Amino acid sequence: MKTYRPYTKSRRQMSTPSFKKTLTASEPHKALTNGFKRMMGRAGGFITTRHKGGGHKRLFRDVDFTYNKIDVPAKIATLEYDPNRTGFIALVHYADGAKRYILAPKSMKVGDTFLVSEKAEIKIGNRLPLKNIPVGTFVYNIELKPKGGGKIARSAGNYVEVVAQDAGYTHLKMPSSEIRRVMDACWASIGEVSNDENRLVVIGKAGRSRWLGIRPTVRGTAMNPVDHPHGGGEGRQGRGRRRAISTYGKPTGKGQKSRRVKKYSRNLIVSRRKVGKSRTATS
Repeated sequence: MKTYRPYTKSRRQMSTPSFKKTLTASEPHKALTNGFKRMMGRAGGFITTRHKGGGHKRLFRDVDFTYNKIDVPAKIATLEYDPNRTGFIALVHYADGAKRYILAPKSMKVGDTFLVSEKAEIKIGNRLPLKNIPVGTFVYNIELKPKGGGKIARSAGNYVEVVAQDAGYTHLKMPSSEIRRVMDACWASIGEVSNDENRLVVIGKAGRSRWLGIRPTVRGTAMNPVDHPHGGGEGRQGRGRRRAISTYGKPTGKGQKSRRVKKYSRNLIVSRRKVGKSRTATS
């Protein structure tokens, strides 16, 4: 992690990942970029996710999550920063001349090679079907449906552990400690996502949150009753109800269950995630 000289009060605690030790390019590959409008937590003009808005203008990097270049060797050309995600990305050159961005795996460097193949060896960066990956292997960028593109474990430092192979399904232990079944025909990459130092970042000041597009969060207890179910009361009051809820009346925080009972994936969950303070100790 990179720390700073405390020439202001906010700078004293601020920290960032040490980009210079890892990244090798400061400008993205132009052919794989384009402008885009960020939704800012809005849909149809209405707020659907609170505390989002503003932030620095970003350039979109077209990251390949499908990996449809089967049995074509590829070499990492550059490691780059992507403002739209926490992990680093890598520009790769395929043997047939194609160039694409991928999620950079941890410990891979410029010049390293990888292969997307059903017969690929168990090596960091290689991608193959879950049924061909032995138990105990760490994987990332995992598909939920065959040929559907990577959906699971894509943020910085994340990985999923293969814990079992059973009747056409692979059992995966998620970062949340949940164990879930995924069809073994789905593909996954070996290793874990780069930039695991991201979890150690200290924002340091409110302005830096605004650069990231994060707006302030106000406590419900500090509001009026018309604005939030926890609001109102003379002086500092309790919330006046057994369970904490959001401004929309839905359960929130403190490990309360908010998952829909009839969610499509309910039959694929082998073991629910552990919540609360003891989760890290038991996971």
